[in-house]
Amino acid sequence: MLKIIKSLKLNNVEFVRFFFPNILGETCDFSIPVNDFINSIKTGKGFDGSSIHGMARIDESDLIAKPDLSTLRILPWEYECKTINKRWREAIVFCDILLPNGKHYEGDTRFVLKKILQGTKRYIDNFYIGSELEFFLFKADEDGGPLMINQKPVLVDHGGYFKGGRFGELRKEVQLILKDMGIIPEYDHHECAFSQHEIDYQYMDALKMADTVLLLKYITKRVARKYGLFASFMPKPVMGINGSGMHTNQSLFKNGRNLFCDRKNRLSSTAQYYIGGILYYVQEMTSVFNQYVNSYKRLVPGYEAPCYITWAFKNRSDLIRIPNIQNENSCRIELRSPDASCNPYLAFALMLKAGLEGVKNKIESPRPEQENVYHLSDKERKKRGIRCLPSSLNQALQLTEQSRLVREVFGEHLFSKFVENKKIHLSEYEKSFKEKKDITKLEISSYEIETLLPIL
Repeated sequence: MLKIIKSLKLNNVEFVRFFFPNILGETCDFSIPVNDFINSIKTGKGFDGSSIHGMARIDESDLIAKPDLSTLRILPWEYECKTINKRWREAIVFCDILLPNGKHYEGDTRFVLKKILQGTKRYIDNFYIGSELEFFLFKADEDGGPLMINQKPVLVDHGGYFKGGRFGELRKEVQLILKDMGIIPEYDHHECAFSQHEIDYQYMDALKMADTVLLLKYITKRVARKYGLFASFMPKPVMGINGSGMHTNQSLFKNGRNLFCDRKNRLSSTAQYYIGGILYYVQEMTSVFNQYVNSYKRLVPGYEAPCYITWAFKNRSDLIRIPNIQNENSCRIELRSPDASCNPYLAFALMLKAGLEGVKNKIESPRPEQENVYHLSDKERKKRGIRCLPSSLNQALQLTEQSRLVREVFGEHLFSKFVENKKIHLSEYEKSFKEKKDITKLEISSYEIETLLPIL
């Protein structure tokens, strides 16, 4: 602790910002003076959670944010207070949310993942995640929001996959900032659509990766503002071009060994049962992986997003892809349906739970589909027993409401809050949709542009 205090003071840190996710995976935060932070390390800091999605009701609003010191990082930029001619810095720390009696609060989505990870320690030592976050860069208006022309955000380049485009230096700046904070990048590139980008990070434990997803989104948006741009992780902000996903690579390790790889560098039976579990439960988990009506405008044929519940080696049309196995440590599965608007803590917790149920119950994975599934006829897909992902949030939510697995992972409080939140979102969307009878449900509605684009 003394080392932490000394580092904060040597780096001219005046404030520490407490980070924690709400039920939607949005970053909530408040800042306290550094001396107050030192006093809160053991006891935490009280705050009012009654106005935060999925947190406490008004009659039980007092909550405590207790800093997780393993996540403490100093932001690498300085602020200037010109009034008193002083320069200062800020640190950030992720928090556990507690009740006043010191028990973990059931509405803390970060704790949901921590609890699942702790409960699997007898089976695995590490659940490693590598997330690939795609995002768009749009022109910003004078207030820093997305500039709109004819109710559409304005694209800023005409690049394509691995080529052309602009603002590659913005991606590098994001990586340098996070590297300075101890988070090591793997690579970045321009994505398929105009103005679309991707930044990937090296494999890390699931909890650290979930924290990194929130940090990456925060840093990317901040850097984009400096360039006069607006960064959006909205799943489908522009009709007619690819949407943005969060492909999630996963592997399990025990005693230093990758359980997804056998002794001959092939996909192990454990991996195949894990795939079986994911595919078995994926329909009822989809409302968590893809939590907005806009998410389902990405999950349509023709834009490299999965629609069918299949898996394959290397084939990018499938829900689960097995990248080339170069060595034992590289062996992994890639789940391609989630998007970056999800709550990563809840999404990763469900992936692990479903996969391990597959392993425990030896749920057989279907045969891998090496053909492009989109090119198969409905009759052929039916003959092969290929199921579809839910085609709408309404359909996905109905499956989630019946899900034992999701309810078990979330707990009753979060489960009911999540379902309630999605029903409100659906109701607001349907109301706005009825008022605009001239659009189809695949078009990006004004409701999505006005309510989702500014925040995602």
